[in-house]
Amino acid sequence: MADPRRIEFGDFLRSRREKLTPKAVGLPPGARRRTAGLRREEVAQLAGIGVDWYIRLEQGRTVSPSVTTVDALARALRLSKTEHAHLRGLARDGARGPFIREVVPPPILRLVESLPHPAYITGRRWDVLGWNAAAEEIFAFGRLPEEDRNTLLLMMTNKKTRKSYGAGWADVAKRMVAMFRATHDVWAGDPAFAELLSRLREGSPEFVKWWGAHEVHGTLSGRKTMTHPTKGVLHLEHTSFQANDDPALKLVIYTPV
Repeated sequence: MADPRRIEFGDFLRSRREKLTPKAVGLPPGARRRTAGLRREEVAQLAGIGVDWYIRLEQGRTVSPSVTTVDALARALRLSKTEHAHLRGLARDGARGPFIREVVPPPILRLVESLPHPAYITGRRWDVLGWNAAAEEIFAFGRLPEEDRNTLLLMMTNKKTRKSYGAGWADVAKRMVAMFRATHDVWAGDPAFAELLSRLREGSPEFVKWWGAHEVHGTLSGRKTMTHPTKGVLHLEHTSFQANDDPALKLVIYTPV
């Protein structure tokens, strides 16, 4: 069976190729094109690799491109730094065990609980693993079943969360999908990630559309505006930090603007 990461590698190459135009990479437009974007042979030419080799990569075959080849493809496809890092991650060999839900060390949990501003801890799959009283007042994680405590699932399928973001929901949600894509593809094929992906596809037509675009973004700080049923309009600034105890754990803190 094909390696799911190789399939994602090929899908990502194809999605970036289809977004480029000959003009964008300094090539003549040539004859009429049946589909948008560059041809496979044009990408191969720009990257300095064989056409057959590139086709095998885009088809998700079990081949292992070198770092030099990956970097050449990134240049040819005009990838951003985040997209380049994503492509490298998908090309990386090495066995990976099944996903196991993380456990927050007690000292980190006590730190989160002591913070005055809303704060919570998430894992690799974006499951909410711990939070403080201030976060509970806004997000009400404790009222949800454990299997629903996932930030992307809440954003894409929870009606109350969607309503709280109002007109700004689509922008925030679309960026979150692109951020999650970078994480998911490295874990492609893992049952826990497949189960989450299935729930997202079933519960959100917007997710299906944005997921198909194969956009990736890195983790960013920023601002969010939410409407709370009792607190009114909240203007919050958020930032995140990795834990040294376990880099899979991410601390997210919200502060009022």
